[in-house]
Amino acid sequence: MSKSEVIKLTEEFIKIPSVSKDGNEAITDKLEEIVKSFNFVCERYSFKDRFGTTKHNLIAKLGEGKGGLGFFVHSDTVPVSDDWQGFEPRIEDNKLFGRGACDMKGPIAAALLAIKGLKAKDLKKPVYFVAVADEEWGLQGAKQLSRSKNMLTSNSWPDMGVVTEPTGLIPVYAHKGAYQIEVTAHGRAAHSSTDLGKSANFMIAPFLAEMAELREKLMVDESYMNHEFTPATNGFNLILNDYKTAHNVTAAKSTAALNFRTMPNSREKDLVDYIEERAKSYGFDFSGSGVAAFYTDKNSEVIKLALAATGEKEAMTVPYGTDALIYQPFLDQVVLGAGNIEQAHTVDEYIDIAELERSVGVYRQMIEDYCL
Repeated sequence: MSKSEVIKLTEEFIKIPSVSKDGNEAITDKLEEIVKSFNFVCERYSFKDRFGTTKHNLIAKLGEGKGGLGFFVHSDTVPVSDDWQGFEPRIEDNKLFGRGACDMKGPIAAALLAIKGLKAKDLKKPVYFVAVADEEWGLQGAKQLSRSKNMLTSNSWPDMGVVTEPTGLIPVYAHKGAYQIEVTAHGRAAHSSTDLGKSANFMIAPFLAEMAELREKLMVDESYMNHEFTPATNGFNLILNDYKTAHNVTAAKSTAALNFRTMPNSREKDLVDYIEERAKSYGFDFSGSGVAAFYTDKNSEVIKLALAATGEKEAMTVPYGTDALIYQPFLDQVVLGAGNIEQAHTVDEYIDIAELERSVGVYRQMIEDYCL
């Protein structure tokens, strides 16, 4: 059986390693080469990640004027493993296997083929292709793009966007955000046999007991939930760190890292304020930051556009996060792509071939309905 164009292009992308920690220059070079061959005007923006590695964002535009439709992708992937690198794609049982096949080199290929062949003179509104780095590392590429003066190509920006994360080709109108909190107790290190130390672990223990009680409350208190999401709860979690203190030394420092998923109308500010008040009552350090949930009105034009193109009757919500969190102040968006999130980030990651091939037509239909 001959391979379709989207399968060939996805295989080509899989063969270009772009694990977040290693950089995305090669894959960005390839994407830029392709969109330039489509006569898109390109703007490239580079930045240094927290380890000093140069990363690359790419904005491409076809057509004149403001507004329009943008396809938003990320070019990085999660790490490989010693027993599965995943850079040699293979096809079995109508599935394409490889690192990034699902998240998201398959959807990137689909978006590119949807915009292939467009003519600027035929467009009533412009079409964009935006590829960023480090989505898998805390949405850093999108954050850098949103802060840069280069964000607006030709002084314009689309008013609608498609974030091509895997959704099984069902339009997603909302997903959860995230909030991270660190609470740190400071003790005094000493050899435990001397009883001269002060263990930060023991100091923080009463606070941890309160957090355990809080989690139980969050599992049953409806005022902290949002039943538009599954699960409706906020996934309150706790990780401990005493900085590799030896078993016979009192811990000089102990940090509780708390995390929960933000949702609209779920009392997230009340929750943060309570945790801060309890931490400071013990004299502990407190810091916190987060991002609000992604949410698009179900009756918005972009959701209607996606429903019409897919034939689905209703959009859905998902619990995982995407770059849509960062872009939402700038435009209305739908998250929509081939693939199942359960296959992302796994050994033997794959994407269903029929679904991937269908997604090209879905994206093209959205362009035709809105821009042509």
